[in-house]
Amino acid sequence: MAATDEQVPRVDHPLLTPGFIERRLYQIQLAGRAKTAHTLVCLPTGLGKTTVSLLVTAERLNDVGGKSLFLAPTKPLVEQHAEFYREALEIPDEEIVVFTGEVRPDDRAALWDDSKIVIATPQVVENDLVGGRISLADVTHLTFDECHRATGDYSYVYIAERYHGDAENPLVTGMSASPGGDEEAILEVCENLGISEVEVMTEEDSDVAEYTHDTEVEWKRIEVPEEIIEIRDALNEVVKDRLEKLKEIGVIGSARVDISRKELFGVRSELQKLIQNDQSEGYTGMSIHAEVMKLKHAVEVVESQGVEALEAYFERLRNEARSSGASKASQRLVSEPKVREAMRRADEYDDLHPKLSETRRLAIETLVDGGRRVIVFTEYRDTAETLTEFLGEHVDTRRFVGQGDKEGSSGMTQKEQKEVLDDFRKGEFEVLVSTSVAEEGLDVPEVDLVLFYEPVPTAIRAIQRKGRTGRQDEGQVVVLLAEDTRDEAYFWISRRREKEMESELRKLKGVASEVEEQLDPSQRQLADFDAEDGGSEGDDVDELEHGLESYEPEADDDADGSECGSEEGAIATPEPDPDGGIEIVADQRELDATIARDLSTREGISTRLETLAVGDYVLSDRVAVERKSVSDFLDTLVGGDRSVFEQVGDMARFYSRPVVIIEGAGLYEERNVHPNAIRGALASLAIDFGASVLRTEDEADTADLLAVIAGREQEVDDREVSVHGKKSSKTLAEQQEYVVGSIADIGPVTARSLLEAFGSVEAVLTASEEELMDAEGVGEVTAGRIREVVAGRYESYIY
Repeated sequence: MAATDEQVPRVDHPLLTPGFIERRLYQIQLAGRAKTAHTLVCLPTGLGKTTVSLLVTAERLNDVGGKSLFLAPTKPLVEQHAEFYREALEIPDEEIVVFTGEVRPDDRAALWDDSKIVIATPQVVENDLVGGRISLADVTHLTFDECHRATGDYSYVYIAERYHGDAENPLVTGMSASPGGDEEAILEVCENLGISEVEVMTEEDSDVAEYTHDTEVEWKRIEVPEEIIEIRDALNEVVKDRLEKLKEIGVIGSARVDISRKELFGVRSELQKLIQNDQSEGYTGMSIHAEVMKLKHAVEVVESQGVEALEAYFERLRNEARSSGASKASQRLVSEPKVREAMRRADEYDDLHPKLSETRRLAIETLVDGGRRVIVFTEYRDTAETLTEFLGEHVDTRRFVGQGDKEGSSGMTQKEQKEVLDDFRKGEFEVLVSTSVAEEGLDVPEVDLVLFYEPVPTAIRAIQRKGRTGRQDEGQVVVLLAEDTRDEAYFWISRRREKEMESELRKLKGVASEVEEQLDPSQRQLADFDAEDGGSEGDDVDELEHGLESYEPEADDDADGSECGSEEGAIATPEPDPDGGIEIVADQRELDATIARDLSTREGISTRLETLAVGDYVLSDRVAVERKSVSDFLDTLVGGDRSVFEQVGDMARFYSRPVVIIEGAGLYEERNVHPNAIRGALASLAIDFGASVLRTEDEADTADLLAVIAGREQEVDDREVSVHGKKSSKTLAEQQEYVVGSIADIGPVTARSLLEAFGSVEAVLTASEEELMDAEGVGEVTAGRIREVVAGRYESYIY
């Protein structure tokens, strides 16, 4: 006889809501181990990884104090976890706060100080750390949800490094159902997060097995109509033609149309080498390579999605080709006769892709047989739109997509996403059509059928998707495969990687000490930054064998148990002040680069983020820096929203030592700009604007240079950082130039010409188009734009 809800044992703890958390032995054991060391917790999707972290958080706050930080990769996940924590913990709701981009930075700083638990997206926390708005010193437990993302430049990696360096008593818990496809990937996650222990439980463990059910997986082959094959073959003819051209250049050995993405990335690397060696074939080949990538995507779309999705894709290409600054690759493709022929055939094909009818059949069959919910996953938003409309004719269907708007498809706000999931949980509709946004961690209710409209080529995503079913009852997973297409390749890749991951997890299960030994020594020290205090692994180690004893309910008899040196002379570089005496102010928009993040990790340097009126970095009361990549610099010479001369001119008004840093190689090779034009621009910056123009190799080199300049200014010359650029500090003439220059973005040069000709702002604004053209440098187009702005009727727009 099954236990009633009242008979299910519950976890008892001073900080937990009485009777809220079901007592599951495997969760107790995992929490007991995770509270003693920096731990990666691996559990199948839907078995309560968040509960494990919650138990550790409660224990840490109760025993050690401080505050807890919980990071999740998306806003919907953050909201979901916050709701769970507020229900599960005996902590006032106002002390459990949410940090997303929707909360103003100044508000986040105040909320951080008053909170006990912060649940946030990593990008927001990264920005606040770089900007010096928050400190991790008193964070005693940091959770990385979906921690398999902790690779490369993802925010998790930076936050982990800062946490181990700044926290007085750190403890890390990483959580994932799918931490990586092989041992190397799993170890990389451990290294990047400073994790030394790996705890794995699979559905084969007896403690876990009672909470899971079998999930039947069916791979259903779909025969692709001959008409679609003909369209695909027509596109592949163009692919082959372009590959032949790349073969002639010598960057590819064969022109076979089934070339993989990995091979194409290799081709790109070879082309970049040619460009670096100043060979014109490199530029030609790069444009051809872009065509191949677009065509390969088109082939994949028509094979696996149908002609409707292909038409939508090519409509975007046509719009792109018509836009200003369109790439030559897009322009050539939309005018290519064979591509146009393929699109003509697509227009003539009236039938839907057979995957659509099969999806409808399976969904209706599941619901008729007593099922309540179905999820359909697709890679493409266009297909999600089509599926929602098509299935909606027969069953109650809604879509679930990301927040970003795309051409022809509006995104969903966070509020809309929450409403859809809430309605799905309550059974107000039957079929959810989702892109990848619902894959990771979202508390999507138990479903009877998970349908992959196309296979995904990664083990992690396949595991995440399949985890939506089989939690409380038997579930079914169906993967639709378009025969003899890229679908089959993705299918076999995913199966192989999934088996490799399962094998690696079994190997890693329970061998934390071996994992630690395999970590790169330089990376392993990440977990030992708090060496003076001994970290969080000291006093609690003895409890590892006993689980989390404080969670045992009283009446449970059935329990189964870059540094700067100094040298003499004119180019002395200062020793960093250990108290953080060197401060660098960075513009918010510079966070797209890694420079501010890099600087924030350096001893003796503190960073602050502001929306700067002028410059990208402020290093003292007299030095501001405008940073340009080579591409950005050349863009400003050939046309852009605002020329580099205007930017540096504004900077020179407020800082006596303006600096321009041009970052990257190939200044005279990257664009079709005459070298003398570039030299003339550099000369003008130095002579006309008094700017120092410096070159750096890359972002790391730029960060080093900024640190040295800031150190010289603040430590050697004893200058303070001062952010200028307030409008009130402008002279009357400058203010007048500013007002006129802002009209239709005509800029300061034309503004001065107009003011000299008319004598006042009022006279400029009241002048006719013909009168405006009398001013030097003002033609018919500029005069027309000015009159349009000045005399045009104002209409309010609400976004």
